[in-house]
Amino acid sequence: MFPEIQRVLYTRDQIAERVRTLADEMVIDLKADLAKDGHTELDEDRVIIIPIMTGAMIFVADVVRELPMKLSLGLVAVSSYPGESVRSKGAHFATELPTNLGGKHIIVLDDILDSGQTLALVKEMIAKQNPASLRLGVMLDKQTDRTVDVHVDYVGFEIPDEFVVGYGLDYNGYYRNYPQIAVLDQSAIPKR
Repeated sequence: MFPEIQRVLYTRDQIAERVRTLADEMVIDLKADLAKDGHTELDEDRVIIIPIMTGAMIFVADVVRELPMKLSLGLVAVSSYPGESVRSKGAHFATELPTNLGGKHIIVLDDILDSGQTLALVKEMIAKQNPASLRLGVMLDKQTDRTVDVHVDYVGFEIPDEFVVGYGLDYNGYYRNYPQIAVLDQSAIPKR
């Protein structure tokens, strides 16, 4: 079905287990954040999850189903890998950032930390709105030289400096539906 897959790095079961663990970590942190505000319940309407689209859509869908609290989503699209790119071309907003983030507890979730540009840009713009707390999470942390240093609070898995697809990650718009995280065979990437 997917002959271009070179090898699987993480299976469906490994991903599902790690997502549950990440969600548990987020709940602990959010409880502490809400307690600092004088709230003892997780059903406060002060939690906003911001997925960076489109790569994080599957990851975020799985995470939010594991969070036992009232929350809202504030979608944002940031482009850094246009078309057939396999390296970041610099981050820029493709949609507007939500404007109701002041005083809220924000968790930004992305599919992969690569150059650091996307998360740094989103973090900077959200911080200008003075949220009560701001944390970053990624499914994958690619072990590569970053062009921007950015701290991430939640990391699903570390991966080698290889081009991966599946579980929301794509190449030229394809493979997002591949249910595992895998290295794409170089033969599937046209030489330029």
